[in-house]
Amino acid sequence: MEPQRSPLLEVKGNIELKRPLAKAASRLPLSGRRLKRGPDQMEEALEPEKKRTRGLGTRVTTTHPRAAALNSAPQTQGQTAVPRAPRKSAPRYSMAVAPVLKTQKPGPVVPAQKPGTTAAPPMVGGKKPKRPAWDLKGQLCDLNAELKCYRERKQVLDQENQQLQDQLREAKQQASVLGAERRTLEEELTRVRAQAEQGQRELGNLSARVLELEERLGTQEGLVQELQQEQLRLQEERRGLAAQLGEQERRLQTSEASLSDSQAEVASLRQAAAAREAVLAEREDRLHGLEMERRRLHNQLQELKGNIRVFCRVRPVLPGESTPSPGFLQFPSGPCGPSDPPTRLSLSRSDERRGTLSGAPAAPTRHDFSFDRVFPPGSGQDEVFEEISMLVQSALDGYPVCIFAYGQTGSGKTFTMEGGPGGDPRLEGLIPRALRHLFSVAQELRGQGWTYSFVASYVEIYNETVRDLLATGARKGQGGECEIRRAGPGSEELTVTNARYVPVSCEREVEALLHLARQNRAVARTAQNERSSRSHSVFQLQISGEHAGRGLQCAAPLSLVDLAGSERLDPGLALGPGERERLRETQAINSSLSTLGLVIMALSNKESHVPYRNSKLTYLLQNSLGGSAKMLMFVNISPLEENVSESLNSLRFASKVNQCVIGTAQANKK
Repeated sequence: MEPQRSPLLEVKGNIELKRPLAKAASRLPLSGRRLKRGPDQMEEALEPEKKRTRGLGTRVTTTHPRAAALNSAPQTQGQTAVPRAPRKSAPRYSMAVAPVLKTQKPGPVVPAQKPGTTAAPPMVGGKKPKRPAWDLKGQLCDLNAELKCYRERKQVLDQENQQLQDQLREAKQQASVLGAERRTLEEELTRVRAQAEQGQRELGNLSARVLELEERLGTQEGLVQELQQEQLRLQEERRGLAAQLGEQERRLQTSEASLSDSQAEVASLRQAAAAREAVLAEREDRLHGLEMERRRLHNQLQELKGNIRVFCRVRPVLPGESTPSPGFLQFPSGPCGPSDPPTRLSLSRSDERRGTLSGAPAAPTRHDFSFDRVFPPGSGQDEVFEEISMLVQSALDGYPVCIFAYGQTGSGKTFTMEGGPGGDPRLEGLIPRALRHLFSVAQELRGQGWTYSFVASYVEIYNETVRDLLATGARKGQGGECEIRRAGPGSEELTVTNARYVPVSCEREVEALLHLARQNRAVARTAQNERSSRSHSVFQLQISGEHAGRGLQCAAPLSLVDLAGSERLDPGLALGPGERERLRETQAINSSLSTLGLVIMALSNKESHVPYRNSKLTYLLQNSLGGSAKMLMFVNISPLEENVSESLNSLRFASKVNQCVIGTAQANKK
């Protein structure tokens, strides 16, 4: 198929073919007068002819505005043919035709042939004959005919171009849709690959788990075989015991026969012994009561005579905490069975780093501890105080009494000493219960001639600084001015300077003091990074008694101490501003607790020098630790497995204290 040429190129080609026509001489007969003229005169003679040609071009332009540029091109060419080169007329004609082709609209326009216009000569031999150069109107008709053909071809090409543009637009839309689908498929492929990788990892984990379970299954099968053998052995023992039971039943029948023979004889003896049994029953009840009281007092006397009593208390699991495994904490029964209060504690600790040769985890390590009394998590505040009520009453008899609460933070020390919030009587701690008990007993002893007075003080020791918790008004926050001094020259009694000593005589006054102390500790905790929980709080009650009739006097302090948390230093602790303060607190706490242990060991070993002054805590409690003092330590532990390391440290420290002997307690009587 022959490629289509551009209409503009065809027009330019036709113009090039017609250029020689502009240079050819006119064949029209000229008059003799014109022939005799020179070139200039001929130009002037032709001037009217040119004007007529321009007028004709103007008329054609008016009738066909789209061909105006084409009509003017041949006239210009004819005028400039003689003086100028023919090559300069072609660009002008092309430039005149190009705007027409660009601005023309679809649809052929057929120019109307006016009368007098020369018709196009017929085609000769398939070729269009050339018109003479003077036949400008014929040439213009030919050009209009060609322009009409070009316009028709242009319209066809425009339609084809529009169809191609529509197809191109549809192809672009399809390409955009296919691109979106491709991106979606790529994302889906990435997700499927990630899922496949995750599935491979999970398959590897499950395979390792299957191998581990197979190993455990082998171990369990071995245990099952051992248990089956043990079951067979027990069945054999059961058959032997059944035979023995049959023999005992036969002997019992024989004994019952003998008993029936003796019942007649016993009946007569019962009548004689009935009166004696009534008297003996009354005496036995009284003797039993006295004996039980004697045993209890004797047992307490043996424990207090040269020993420090140590009680262990396990707090219950709080809401939101994980429940420990069943065998983590056990409380074996006492020597007399379940009715006997527990005195032993067994704690299991599993070490994941240890294992058997078969790959199974090693059995947990069990640690057994024995104390004077162990309180399980279900023990109430009343049960705890009932155990120490006789020790508290010893303070009325003139014995210095000191009760500690030792353990890590969150193990229940403050709850044991002060009680829980809300004012619930069942949650009252040792301090309000002890003072209520002392007030009650002092009231009973008043009938026997004794009168007592009580003076209370409440301080805390934070970073070896003594601070008064009963300070009010402008005296709050002046803990640095409190110092421990002797009460007077030659006196053994110690006092805290600038601290309040408040006389108390009823429970309401004690509750007001405890409330004030809690407020001061709460303010200190907010202002100085939980200061109260990182300090030792010491509640002291100075008891003075007098029997005017017999001239007897007694005086002794009752010290109830809530020690700070006994946590060890964290080796991975970052040394920021807050961490440095916490590090300094922990160092001060551990130093004072170590000094307390050294003081107790020195008293137990009867050393000549006891390092009371190494710590403000031991220096303040100097008169309540040695000599005629009676001491009781509560070691509080947490029931959570995550705190097993701190619990073991607390229990070991309490076991060492429980083994110490400080001498015989003596009353301070005058």
